[in-house]
Parts: sequence; structure tokens; C-alpha cells
Amino acid sequence: MSPVLISLAAFAAVAMLVAAVALVLKDLQPTKVEDRLQVLAGLKTPELEARGLLKEEVFREGVSGLAGVFHGLARRVGNLNNLFEQADSPISGNMFIGISVGAAFAGVLAATIARAPIPLFPIAAMVFGSLPLMWLMLRRRARFKRFGRQLPDALELVGRALRSGHSLAAGLHVVVDELPPPISTEFAIVYETQNLGVSIDQALKEMLNRMPNMDLKFFVTSVVIQRQTGGDMAEILDKISHIIRERFKILGQVQALTGEGRISGIILMALPVLLFLLIYYLNPDYVSVLFTDPLGKRMMVGAIILQAVGGVCIKKIVDIKI
Repeated sequence: MSPVLISLAAFAAVAMLVAAVALVLKDLQPTKVEDRLQVLAGLKTPELEARGLLKEEVFREGVSGLAGVFHGLARRVGNLNNLFEQADSPISGNMFIGISVGAAFAGVLAATIARAPIPLFPIAAMVFGSLPLMWLMLRRRARFKRFGRQLPDALELVGRALRSGHSLAAGLHVVVDELPPPISTEFAIVYETQNLGVSIDQALKEMLNRMPNMDLKFFVTSVVIQRQTGGDMAEILDKISHIIRERFKILGQVQALTGEGRISGIILMALPVLLFLLIYYLNPDYVSVLFTDPLGKRMMVGAIILQAVGGVCIKKIVDIKI
């Protein structure tokens, strides 16, 4: 067997062993319900329960393996479960991690078939392994965008329901019946939550945590203030809806004016990578100096850093907040 296949087999064996040990240790840990029952029965003190929770948190962060890595990557959106909920993912977390690991192995296999240099193997694994996460982030972004587009119509429906004499909860139910997902799904959760006894203010705040939209924040804030101080809620919703539609018009104009910059950024980011792959395919010895010579390695690292800095700068230029 070649050294590459031996390395891949060893890596797969170690990864599966770590995953199996993590699952076994996690199953052996008592659940929170069992800990609370032991406290109520007098078999455990609250201090020991808190200490157990701390140990469980350390275990979760240290032994979770790949799940902990993806949880850290998704920390910007709260946690991995929140990311799956926001993206309305059709797959579970365990399946997602399995697909990511399989994609990483596929990247290493593709690099092996392409006879890429050994230093590019980890890069190929990282790129292919991050594809499922990129898909999830794009799905989340598209869902947020659809929600934002539907929000003005939803607010107008709620305002009309209030003018006809219905309550705010009934207005939310009108949105559930009349509009398609994702906004109907989110408003349905709010409607069912307040039916179970949770205040509508708290239910709307939970929806805002699931859908961090600035326009939705205006709506939630206006509802909370109106329920405390009073006022014409229907008129407030009409004004918010009008403001949102005007923002969309300005945003469309900005995107039209910055379209050339976005296309230029995509070309400038993709051109060095494609040129590198083309030269490597035509003359591998000419490019191999970047991986064998110390100066070539420093140039490679510098090129990657400058490429990343350039991408950030281009994004800052064309990404105008409205």
C-alpha cells in the first residue's frame, strides 16, 4: 500500500475511535433530569449538581470532537442547533457531521487522484469539509432574505386585521393562513406559543432570536411599547411596512450601482486560484518550487494572506448598509 492510503486509513481509524469513545462517555454521563431527581431525593446536594453541570460542560466542549469544531464555527449565530433551526435544515446534526467528514475524505481523495502536492491535502480536506457548512449558511441566508421580503405584506395583513376589530393574536393567525413559508412558519410558532400561555411579547422576542432581522426588531419593539403605553397599532404597522418597502427600493439601487464591484471582486478572488491550478496542470515542476523552497513557502503564505485581506477589503467596499 502507498503511504497516502496508509495515512488515510490511520486517520479514519483514529477519527472513528475518538467518535466511539465520545459517544460511550456521553451515554455514561447522567442526564440533567436524573441529577435534578437525585437532588430532590436528597441523594445529591445542589453544589454537587452544579459541579456535575460544569463537568458536563467541560466534557461537551472537550470531547465532542468534530461536533465541537462545528459548534465553534457556528458560534456567531448562537449555536449549531440555532443554525439548523434558522436554516430549516432537512438533515440532523449527526448526519451533517457525517456528511462533512465524508466530504473531507472526498477532498483528500480528489487531491490524491489529481496528484497534488502533499501540503495541499489538508487544504483540500478543509475546503471540501466546509462545503456542507457553506451550504447550510447559504440556506440560512436565503431563508432570511425570503422572510425579509415577506415581512411588509405580513405587517399589512396584521394591520388590516386590527382595523377590522380582531386581536393581535388573530392578526398573526391571518398571516399563517395567507402567506407562504418561511414567515407563516415563524408566525405559526408565535401563535401556538401564546396559545400555550406564554405572553405574546415573549413569543415575539423568541421569534426575533430565531430570525435576527432589523425590520422584525422594529415590529417587536413597537408591539411591546404599544402594549405598555397604548396607541394605534394598525397605523404603526402601516408606517413600518412603508419604511421597509422604501429600504428595499434603496437597497436595489445600491446593488445595481455596486454590481460591477462585486463581479470584479469575484474575478480577482478566483483568478489567482484558477491560474495556479492551470499552471500546475501544464507544468507541475514550475509550481513545485513554492512547496519545496523555503522562500517559495513564505511567498505562498504571503499570497494567501494578501488574498484574504483583499477579499475582505472588496467586501467592505461593496457591502453598503441600508
